[in-house]
Amino acid sequence: MSELAKQEPDTTRPAPGSYAEPAGPVVALVDASTKVERELIEHWLTDGGLAAEHRIDSPATLVDLDTDAIADRLVDRTDDPLVLPVRVVWLPPERDGVRRTRLRDLATLGDPRNPNRLAQRWIVQRAPDRHRVLTGQPARLGELRARHASADNRSRTGQRSDDSRRALARSIVRAGVLALERAERALIGDRYKVPQMVVEEIMDSQRFRDHLNSIADQIGISHAEAHRRGEAALRELVAAQSRVVSDLFTQAMRPVHASAWKVDADEAELIELQRLNRRYPLVFLPSHRSYVDAFVLGDVLAHNDFPPNHLIGGANLNFWPMGPVARRAGTIFIRRSFNDDEIYKAALEEYFGYLLARRFNMEWYFEGGRTRTGKLRPPRYGLLNYLAAAIRQGRVDDAKLVPVSITYERLNELGAIADEQLGAAKKSESLAWLARYIRNQQNSAGRVYVRFGTPLSTRDLLVANGDPMDTPNTPDIEARRRKAVQKLAFEIAVGINDVTPITLNALVTLALLGVHDRALTRAEVRAVLEPVLRYIERRDLPRGELGKLRDDSGLAIVLDQLSTARVVDAYYGGLEPVYSINSGQHLVAAFYRNSAVHWFVNRALLEMAILAAVESGYTDPLRTGWDEANQLRDLLKFEFFFPDREQFEEQMTQEMLLVDPAWLDRAPSRDEILAALADTGFMMAHRVLRSFVGAQQVVADRLTAHDPHKRIDRKEFVDECVAIGKQLLLQDRLQDAESVSSELFGSALQLADNRNLLGPVSADTPDAGAQLRRRRLDFAGELHQVSERIALAAKLDASSRKEIR
Repeated sequence: MSELAKQEPDTTRPAPGSYAEPAGPVVALVDASTKVERELIEHWLTDGGLAAEHRIDSPATLVDLDTDAIADRLVDRTDDPLVLPVRVVWLPPERDGVRRTRLRDLATLGDPRNPNRLAQRWIVQRAPDRHRVLTGQPARLGELRARHASADNRSRTGQRSDDSRRALARSIVRAGVLALERAERALIGDRYKVPQMVVEEIMDSQRFRDHLNSIADQIGISHAEAHRRGEAALRELVAAQSRVVSDLFTQAMRPVHASAWKVDADEAELIELQRLNRRYPLVFLPSHRSYVDAFVLGDVLAHNDFPPNHLIGGANLNFWPMGPVARRAGTIFIRRSFNDDEIYKAALEEYFGYLLARRFNMEWYFEGGRTRTGKLRPPRYGLLNYLAAAIRQGRVDDAKLVPVSITYERLNELGAIADEQLGAAKKSESLAWLARYIRNQQNSAGRVYVRFGTPLSTRDLLVANGDPMDTPNTPDIEARRRKAVQKLAFEIAVGINDVTPITLNALVTLALLGVHDRALTRAEVRAVLEPVLRYIERRDLPRGELGKLRDDSGLAIVLDQLSTARVVDAYYGGLEPVYSINSGQHLVAAFYRNSAVHWFVNRALLEMAILAAVESGYTDPLRTGWDEANQLRDLLKFEFFFPDREQFEEQMTQEMLLVDPAWLDRAPSRDEILAALADTGFMMAHRVLRSFVGAQQVVADRLTAHDPHKRIDRKEFVDECVAIGKQLLLQDRLQDAESVSSELFGSALQLADNRNLLGPVSADTPDAGAQLRRRRLDFAGELHQVSERIALAAKLDASSRKEIR
């Protein structure tokens, strides 16, 4: 089957220029919008172009690539002509070996990829290298009929004869356009792969029409009304991509990040992705730390000639002029809520499957929004469910998931994020908001690291995690599918974390936040960092330019930059400069620290396990240690992505061997294990765990004060925790200012809900109320005990001494 009849390339067919079958009658489907284009095509056909490119000597009948013309002049033919789509391609001027549209092109002759009639005449006469007559791979009319019948099985739909003819004509138009698009991409590059006639093709799909009919019957509306609403939903969703807008949007948005950050992308990782992209659609799933994430990633991919991703974003960013332009560059804006609109949901699912089936790359932020704390948020499963459904339905054999880490050395928007965590309302996106945002990005902010994780096979992971892919009658099928998608999301998060580098600011804020509002000299900061740097090197963790922290001048630059950003307070009036976290900037500092905090969680848990074993009298240290580690793993399961217990124990064993390499060969005594821990030169428990456990402690204490018979309003409860958390800080009853965070309180409340501590219980069952109150008190007691152990770890840290050398 030829290119024109297929949706995807068939590498077994002869390439253009080697059409080997006897041609017979030939129909040229002419895609021409001006007299100039038609003249160029006619001249090419009569002047030997057909013979030179396809070795076809037969004269061609010209038919417009238009539904009416094809219905009238082609679909009823009884012979089997060779159908050849043909168009003229206009190219921008070549600059430095690249042909891309620039703003100055538009100011002279208009869109160089779609010039007007007068500009076309000028190009033909003065710049003939800027146009080509292009043909798509030809196909027999019989092949096109067979493809159409196979795709929609319309012989059983009861269509009238005229409807059937026009449906076939529309199918031929789409096939011709797709064949020309593929041929054009071979000329101008994969960067310009854009979908065409999407709404029309989806609405012609009998599967989608049947789905709409079924919904109509369920909700009590006519089939025609369901089709009308389905088409309207598609037109709201479909990104009408434009090559010129894609070029200009990339160039226009580059200054948003180019003046602020130096992009550091491991482009070697992209070579494997390009290879995979020849067979599979790629789904890029980046971490979401800034509004510029999409521009940074898009710029990296454009530089490496990837087609523009279909970026799925929230409707809150669909404001003028951002929304209309972004849609033309490939952004799909979806409603924030559409649970009750079954037709909209069906349109989104169908569009999703359509893009995957045609191997268009996609991108979305699976956390559901920007992180407010700096670390990955818990994933949202909605779009992953659509992806899984497309694979289960056979719409696409597989899709490769690409975890992407985007990590900034500094972010200029963190002040607003910190304010939101303290209860401030999020400012609505608008044109004025965009102008302020762009203005705020003009200060240099170091590097932004873009790293790509190992691509994941969606199908393989779903099957491995228990999805009954090919057995639809499996008991508890929906529960098993949900669990498989949840595990898939976990693998994505781990993939992102595994390639997230430790930045300069992450490590410096890790050091300064761990000394509890005490100022350090540069020598003291370096003394805190040196054993941590050795630990990072021993584990060979991904990292930025951390070597600068060993050099006094390099460390001074990092600290001064954080001071300029008002994160660090630098005092120069004494014998030497001293540095501390600026008052009110602890949440901002924690954002930087938390971008890398996952690399130190197991070390922190190990310290807590050792301290628990020592506190127990060292009677059964191994069992006590494992119990403590698993207890903390359960407390923090909504904050970090822990593997299953077997893998977790293996990771903890490796962590212990870094502290005491001979641990497996002997049973170290209490003094020996504490000495080994001290010899590492640092403690991590207070730096990593204290803010999260502190937030959990506030939530647990407030739960004990609530009537177990009354329902807890989550928003009001979190607001209450923020207000009381501020009071506890003022009273020095809460150690870390970064514990006062609506985000952390929210995940702590999720943990309490997971333990069935929210209630309410019936007022008619006083025993149940007493039991709930007791369990809440036990939860609070457990967290107070953990907090005391974290405080002990802080005292054992070398940085707790007044002088660090």
